[in-house]
Amino acid sequence: MTDLNDKSHRGSASQFFVAAELCRRGLVANVTLGNCPNIDVLCTDKSAARFAHIQVKTFVPGNRTCAVGVKAEKDFGKSFFWVLAGIPEPNQARPFEYYIIPSQDMACNVRAQHKVWVAKPGMKGQKHDSSTKIRSIALPQKTNYNGWDLSPYLNRWDLILNGISGD
Repeated sequence: MTDLNDKSHRGSASQFFVAAELCRRGLVANVTLGNCPNIDVLCTDKSAARFAHIQVKTFVPGNRTCAVGVKAEKDFGKSFFWVLAGIPEPNQARPFEYYIIPSQDMACNVRAQHKVWVAKPGMKGQKHDSSTKIRSIALPQKTNYNGWDLSPYLNRWDLILNGISGD
């Protein structure tokens, strides 16, 4: 029997949940199944005139952070979005949480907070390792090192919809 709490299963499932949410909103969304670097979901309007590229990162609702890689520091352009997908465990009575973040906002804030984290000593006074490839984003109820608050991005599917429609 498959372990439903396995990280790789949760990550794959979250990509399909994100694609489903976009389809519910009248868009065409396809999971790339790892065949397209940096893009988990490719999304377009029904005319296929404009696209949105989406990178999905998964967390369990109630967690304090969501891990992303160093590539989150790169601005991939206006048509690129990050979706931090809070997928509840099967026995968890919490709602799904989606934070939709434009690439520019993600890059700017992740770079800034990593810089602050590196300069700040660890819990035992040790120096943080500046070469680490992991970046940790604090979810609401917790503050990011640079004061970035993710609350305004909660369920902001309109950012992708407007990005595709050109509004």
